[in-house]
Amino acid sequence: MKFIGVDLGWKSQPSGLCCLELVAGKLKLVDLERKDAIADILTWIDAWVEANQPALIAVDAPTLIPNPTGSRLPDKLTHKYFGKYHAGCYPANQNLPFAERTINFGLELESRGFAHAPEITAQTPGRYQIEVFPHPAIVNLFGLERILKYKKGRISERRLELIKLYQYIVEILPKFEPVLCLGNLLTDKIPYTGAELKATEDKLDSLICAYVAAYWWYWGEQRNLVLGDRTTGYIVIPKSVLSYEC
Repeated sequence: MKFIGVDLGWKSQPSGLCCLELVAGKLKLVDLERKDAIADILTWIDAWVEANQPALIAVDAPTLIPNPTGSRLPDKLTHKYFGKYHAGCYPANQNLPFAERTINFGLELESRGFAHAPEITAQTPGRYQIEVFPHPAIVNLFGLERILKYKKGRISERRLELIKLYQYIVEILPKFEPVLCLGNLLTDKIPYTGAELKATEDKLDSLICAYVAAYWWYWGEQRNLVLGDRTTGYIVIPKSVLSYEC
């Protein structure tokens, strides 16, 4: 079973891509990439997940947007449950500029047999896709009191927050179940310039997405929250795992 994380660029910016593979009960990091065009992202996915091969794809973008205006139910629920952590998500509706791009990406995945999975039977092979949101996932996975603010602000401050995220990934995720084995694909060199820092951010976000995909498939609703549903749009978020794992 493979787990794909897509930190999708909502407009025309590049997207972070991660592929994890479950081998002998452990997650192996097999690729960590960044692509610009949607066509290139889909080609990358097709290369790693052949036709009829089981995989779960976790996308950090609203791929289901039923509402013409306002906010979706899952968007509102992130503010309700994670607002105190500064982890409420951006509202999505059909009239916003990014909507066509993100909706069509979900449809492209559906055309490849990746069905939306706001409900799942744990550890059942198949071809699935889910929407995820790294900020609340990071808060719950690592037991934080607020999000890591590596997306906005001065480059020096963003870099320090990104270093924290890297350290949490390499020190904590290998202690969870399923175990994450990072190998040598993930560099510990966090860059200093804005463009390179953004590239690293995209890749680390995609790794979090892929791990959330694996965690959802492995544990299902036992250790995950689902905000919304197939009709309203939904976001899958791990429950706070420190009480289970550490």
